[in-house]
Amino acid sequence: MWHDFNFQTRQIFLANLLLVICCAFYLAWWLLVFKPVNPIKGMKTGWLLIPAFAAGIAAVVFAAKGLGVAAAYPGLFPSGWVLWGSVLAYVVLLAATRFLLHRPVTTELFLIVGWAMLALSEVSALFGGGAFSHRIAITFAAIIAAGAVISLICYMLYYKLSAPAGFIDGMVPLIMAALVMACIDLALLKG
Repeated sequence: MWHDFNFQTRQIFLANLLLVICCAFYLAWWLLVFKPVNPIKGMKTGWLLIPAFAAGIAAVVFAAKGLGVAAAYPGLFPSGWVLWGSVLAYVVLLAATRFLLHRPVTTELFLIVGWAMLALSEVSALFGGGAFSHRIAITFAAIIAAGAVISLICYMLYYKLSAPAGFIDGMVPLIMAALVMACIDLALLKG
């Protein structure tokens, strides 16, 4: 099916593949640094964040190229709703988690909201470009929303958990994001 992909679909497919790679390196780092017994810190593990960061940035670049083409036609959601909804969601969640729930603010909140925004934008664009049917797009949108909620629950619980439970809790959003992006790519290949 790869040869049948248009520019937009190919860019989004590659972005998702890179995001899976990003999650894999980040997860490998997490497994070593936050393991409850004998964690490995410093450059013995820190180097894993370099390919994670590089793959993540490359994924955003590829996605932006694909989504830029998608702006020419209507998607599943009206133009701007996902972006501005995500900005609003981030501000509300930042205030609520910090000031109401007294949870320290960490990068993960930005990453969770950013991932959900990216994934929903991709699904909307893939529907608009004809790569996904309405049913598939809605199904993925629901999966992404559920994944974001589960990730936010993990984010809120992390500092209240024991080391072993927190270790597992921290992996859930990474695994979920990687699985969702891989499933989007598999759905594209299945066509």
